[in-house]
Amino acid sequence: MSIAARTAVIVDAVRTPSGRGKPGGALSGIHPVDLAARVLRAVLERNGLDSTQVDDVLLGCVSQVGEQAMNIARQAVLAAGFDERVPATTIDRQCGSSQQAAHFAAQGVMAGQYDIVIAGGVESMSRVPLGAATTLAASGAGSPFSPGLRARYPEGLVNQGVSAELIAERWGLSRADLDAFAAESHERAAEAQAQGRFLSQLLPVVTDAGEVAVDETVRPGTTTAGLAGLPAAFRTEEMATRFPDVDWRITPGNSSPLTDGASAVVIMSEQKALELGLTPRARFHAFAVVGDDPLMMLTGPIPATRRILERSGLRIDDLDAYEVNEAFASVPLAWAAEVGADAAKLNPWGGAIALGHALGSSGTRLLGTLLASLEATGGRYGLQTMCEGGGMANATIIERL
Repeated sequence: MSIAARTAVIVDAVRTPSGRGKPGGALSGIHPVDLAARVLRAVLERNGLDSTQVDDVLLGCVSQVGEQAMNIARQAVLAAGFDERVPATTIDRQCGSSQQAAHFAAQGVMAGQYDIVIAGGVESMSRVPLGAATTLAASGAGSPFSPGLRARYPEGLVNQGVSAELIAERWGLSRADLDAFAAESHERAAEAQAQGRFLSQLLPVVTDAGEVAVDETVRPGTTTAGLAGLPAAFRTEEMATRFPDVDWRITPGNSSPLTDGASAVVIMSEQKALELGLTPRARFHAFAVVGDDPLMMLTGPIPATRRILERSGLRIDDLDAYEVNEAFASVPLAWAAEVGADAAKLNPWGGAIALGHALGSSGTRLLGTLLASLEATGGRYGLQTMCEGGGMANATIIERL
């Protein structure tokens, strides 16, 4: 087969359940290296592969400090018992880190440089808290916000919660809109959970406290009325003064929870999959990655979607499902309004507000969910897109085979 004709396909997707990313969470007792190692071992066992057949392992991880430092992908490969000759690298494109890992893996296959790659990600937000790198900077290690960056943005950039507020304000999304979307995310996820929709990709995790076999973050029975009593999470005196027109409506209830988790997908050339007797489940149809306004920060999925539709020659109506990461409810709602998306196709089994957002793992978690939902409905094309810190976004279109 010529390099030009090489097709990158997905043959498997696996993930741990989502654990609450705080002390006492279901997965909080597991070191993130060992959490990632479990999904790496699982994809070998599920597909009858030997680790020596794997050309590379690409894992996403956002907070690469403490227990997640020192190239966690390599540590996980070794902890999983892979042959020492299997290389690995860790990728940080913020929340889209493992989606970017999947892009690099598929592009490497299409370029003829890989035959078999594992792409995935991990984040233990209970053990390496969100903002750990900033905390380290405050302790004297130095700030990532250089004088040159501060000169370009003298008023300062803001955290993602404030960006989510700015999006809600710009798109006229009310507190009721956000809470209703969040409640529906839990309703859809709980229904999918009850119907066993996630079982094909879920890897039960045995801990000292017992087996974790379902997503801990899903809250069946969540209602808009119940969410309405939660306070705004990101209003401070400084931000209220800087943005006096903001209504402050982003709460813990309409945001994704802190989460622990790991996920992985096996990506191969179609020819290699057929040689090994494995079934190609979907092919990579198109890719896009964009930069966007770093103050609004979370609007990147809008231009990323426009770019990938242009590249693929598809229209939004040609897509059978979309997985748009629910970092905050305002993100997919603004995205849907801008691109004319069908709400019924948007995160049909619930999104990160219910299923959790283990930062480095979320990209391949969404990819696995998208693949499974296309297979369950007989859909052909699916879109995945994620907002990313610093004002970026990845977009992927897969075609079910």
